[in-house]
Amino acid sequence: WEPLAFSLPALRTMPRHVAIHSAKGNQAFGLEKGFKTTAAAKAPRISRRKGHQGARTKLVRDVVREVAGLAPYEKRCLELLRMSKEKRALKYCKKKLGTYTRGKRKRDEIANVLMLLNRAAKDKN
Repeated sequence: WEPLAFSLPALRTMPRHVAIHSAKGNQAFGLEKGFKTTAAAKAPRISRRKGHQGARTKLVRDVVREVAGLAPYEKRCLELLRMSKEKRALKYCKKKLGTYTRGKRKRDEIANVLMLLNRAAKDKN
């Protein structure tokens, strides 16, 4: 068994089709082959923005919530939270919405609504 003449980490970082030594002059092979250009800046992918709520959408949803009010199951969740039954409210929201995470998110949303209602009642008095 003989040790290899070149280092293995350098070999692993380069693709298999690239020669181990560097190109000299105008030789057309290796990682730096071809006409030298400057890379154009790429636009960010849509997947980076997906799920992010825009200002217009937030405004529309807030107006709809203000005009339409709460759904019946949301009203029941609100009553459960008023009686400080957070766990029961979570179980109820989970049953209505299908998943644990959606239930937690909805319970937190209704808790924020309750906090705003309490603050408005306190300011009114």
